[in-house]
Amino acid sequence: MTARHGPQGRGQGVLAGLRVIDFGQFIAAPSAGQILADLGADVIKVEPPGGDASRRSGWHADSAGPMFSAYNRGKRSIVLDLRRDEDRAVALALVQRADVLLQNARPGVMEKYGLGAAALRARLPRLVYASVSGFGDSGAAAARPGLDIAAQAESGMMSINGDAHADPTRVGFTVVDVLAGRTLATGVLAALVRRGTTGEGAHVKVSLIDVAADALSQQWAEQQQLQTPPSRCGNGQATLAPAADVIATGDGKVVVSAYLQEHFARLCECLGQPGLASDPRFHDNAARVANRAALRQALGEALSAFSAEQACDRLNAAGVVCGVVRDLGNAIERMQALAPDRLRAVPSPGNRVLRMPALPLTMDGMPEADAALPELGEHGAEILAELHRDAVDLQEA
Repeated sequence: MTARHGPQGRGQGVLAGLRVIDFGQFIAAPSAGQILADLGADVIKVEPPGGDASRRSGWHADSAGPMFSAYNRGKRSIVLDLRRDEDRAVALALVQRADVLLQNARPGVMEKYGLGAAALRARLPRLVYASVSGFGDSGAAAARPGLDIAAQAESGMMSINGDAHADPTRVGFTVVDVLAGRTLATGVLAALVRRGTTGEGAHVKVSLIDVAADALSQQWAEQQQLQTPPSRCGNGQATLAPAADVIATGDGKVVVSAYLQEHFARLCECLGQPGLASDPRFHDNAARVANRAALRQALGEALSAFSAEQACDRLNAAGVVCGVVRDLGNAIERMQALAPDRLRAVPSPGNRVLRMPALPLTMDGMPEADAALPELGEHGAEILAELHRDAVDLQEA
């Protein structure tokens, strides 16, 4: 088996020998599948006729648009029409030989095709069945359609994001979907560890609304303890300064965080403005918060003598947290230059090779290699042949 079928090829990696059937669409379940594939599992992506809708979401050039490209490397693809009896039989045969099933279908869809958690786990007690829903599987909201944006809105996430004088603002990417995928992968790994002890599988359930709420744990605590909703303040933080404040330099912008007294003193010294630390407007955090506009102006005047890169290097060397505000193109170029080992080459059905972030963890003894995106149905014949061989082996045993 080549590296097209997994990040190290099957038989390598910390999850070598594990088989995952990924019925996921879009992001939450597929991203969990990609994590497991990166760790060495054999992940079989079951796609409907026409493919995972993410293949062409906002994309028309070929069958591997940006969303699909981000969350499906290292998998094998088979096309099954679950409306057809023979294809449902294939799907069931795949699940019977699998360790994990991933799905994020609308409530009731998997049950309609005989692939619901209760039915499968009754027949396959070792199976780890992993589901993502919008609003859980019980209660009045269970039947609601769920997308990332609804969870951002209903959890309170949008209410704290953006400028105070503008509408609440969504986070600029599908943060809840991405976190849900990581949460699902964590749950799957925990269930597999428990199965190793008890022999029993599990139904791992993740909902977008729960994931969004969990991500806001600090803000939920602030709401209840302070009895005041966190205010939207764009960049920066409402009660600290400078903290995540964006400041212009001579040729770009940096984000600076130096709200502790010793850090603010270091910042002022580093910028050649030690007197700012004793200025009555800035002498402590409360004063800096009250005079944030004047503080930003003073820091901007001092930073204008440096490029963004110079400012970042200078402040970091002094122990002050600072980062250059980069656009995506510049961020990718910098990663390629400074940490190429943290990127993976991902061959694409569109005859491209994308440079994508590697799994964001490392582990002793875990080999790392590149992995491709599957063409729609690319491995169907191969997977069916494996099922046939398994059936023959059972008959001869």
